[in-house]
Amino acid sequence: MSDSRPLAFLDSRFTKYVRPYAGRLVPVVLLSLVGTALSLVQPFLSKVLVDRALIGRDLGALFWVVGGFLGLTAASLAVNVFSGLRYTRVSAEILFDMRLDVFRHLQRLSPRYFAATPIGQIASRINSDIAEIQRVSAEVALAWIGQVVYLAGSVVMLVLLDARLFLVGLLALPAAIWALVRYRRSLEGSVALVRDRSAGVGTFLIEALQGMKLLVAHNAQRRSEDEFRQRNEGFIQALMTMRRQTYLSGGLPGVLLAVGSSAVFLYGGWRVIAGEITMGTLVAFAAYQMRLLMPVQGLMGIYASIASARVSLQRVNEILETHIDVSDAPGSVAPPRGAGAIDLENVHYFFDRGILLDGVTVQVAPRSCVAIIGASGGGKSTIADLLVRQADPRVGTVRLDGVDLKALPLAFVRQEILAVETDPFVFHASLAMNLRIAAPDATDAELHEALQAASLGEWVAATPTGLETVLGERGRAMSSGERQRLALARAWLANPRVLILDEATSALDASTEAAVFGAMRGWLRERTVVLITHRPQVAGLADRAIVLEGGRIVDDGVPAVLASSDGPFARLFAGTATVAIP
Repeated sequence: MSDSRPLAFLDSRFTKYVRPYAGRLVPVVLLSLVGTALSLVQPFLSKVLVDRALIGRDLGALFWVVGGFLGLTAASLAVNVFSGLRYTRVSAEILFDMRLDVFRHLQRLSPRYFAATPIGQIASRINSDIAEIQRVSAEVALAWIGQVVYLAGSVVMLVLLDARLFLVGLLALPAAIWALVRYRRSLEGSVALVRDRSAGVGTFLIEALQGMKLLVAHNAQRRSEDEFRQRNEGFIQALMTMRRQTYLSGGLPGVLLAVGSSAVFLYGGWRVIAGEITMGTLVAFAAYQMRLLMPVQGLMGIYASIASARVSLQRVNEILETHIDVSDAPGSVAPPRGAGAIDLENVHYFFDRGILLDGVTVQVAPRSCVAIIGASGGGKSTIADLLVRQADPRVGTVRLDGVDLKALPLAFVRQEILAVETDPFVFHASLAMNLRIAAPDATDAELHEALQAASLGEWVAATPTGLETVLGERGRAMSSGERQRLALARAWLANPRVLILDEATSALDASTEAAVFGAMRGWLRERTVVLITHRPQVAGLADRAIVLEGGRIVDDGVPAVLASSDGPFARLFAGTATVAIP
């Protein structure tokens, strides 16, 4: 059951972000209370206006009351605007801290999380949900404090003016509270459904935009439009349900309170006619009663916003509470840079789809080149993930220069070991910015050197803007092969001790591939290289080849020797030649 306390969404998960800003929030709250106090004085002036200035025919009192109205209004406005703007600024900084925490946490999660969670859901939580928390914290939290104080002050003034009238005004309060509680309980579920449906629409749009070429190629435009329409209709239905419950939870209690106000006017009017109270008292009481209705309705309406914020906070915390599989060991210290020997000892790794590595033991000497080959799903890329610590083995040990990777700082491991994948990511930014991801301080000359090594020198020279060429969304301005060569240029700049090439040249034709490896041969010989491949010409580059089958090593040796035997390596490349690239 959800917590019914006011502002209960500001639990320990949120208040840890608020505490560092407490010094800046206290003056804002105090100013807000000053503004509320100024507003409380205004209705009482109406009693003086009626009884003393109008009925008493006192012109001086009339000018004094009107001046008081104007002065209090201007002062209240100035204080509220200043405190509101300051609070909005602080709340925005608080929520950025939360957004930054989520972003940092996402960077530490394993690839399995992103494989299982649609990107639209993640983006919705970082953007829409945190924005909703910010809206509520900026617009509601400060208003809640002011409205509670105003409500308490108004109650005091109403009792002082006439206690019996005040009791009449309370008659409808129990029914209003019942209506509030009755509809709020189902509101949070409706808000959560709206968030989920909205994220579903966003996920569909992201995937459709990324796969637009495929949709058009298969004439699937109408089908995608129909799915878009269905998802949007689901979102609209959830939105309408939430809106109905929002209106009922906020509006119905207000209507019931208005009934109480009507009773006050009837009873108070009768007492004025009977001469029991003055006209000024009734006018002032009515002014407070009407203003009392505003904070009561506001407080009731806040519950709808709180429900929305609680749902958003829960969705954000689902990310923050996701377990981090790989983390730095306490007190880990980066050692001196070694030669680049890697060692897998009795490594087991399994996942939902089964065993990926089953007792793999292998040592790779520094500055040697080993090819890992095998059928798809045989565990080749899993070895790459373990070496760069995107995951840790369930059993066994992975070492770099004799040290367990788990005992090394993550930043050091990923500086020393780099994997270049078959489909490298390219940002919608300039060529220079995409290269400097690997080496932020690289000079233009060093960028050109890396591009030349990756056989992209001529391509860059042919572009009008050179290093400032914008590569488009996911690098659409480049071909698949050019994107792969860009990734090799980034690896050149990163200068790791161990380089893993996971089908990193699969999009290149044979001659371009030969040119790339030929240009980089000297550089590659200075580091340990792991070639994950299914291409015989790439396997021929290696000093040693390892064949994986069902997560186990079934063949191991010099590629030329293995090719001439009748083992798994030879059978895998039957009918092809393992020709080394010159």
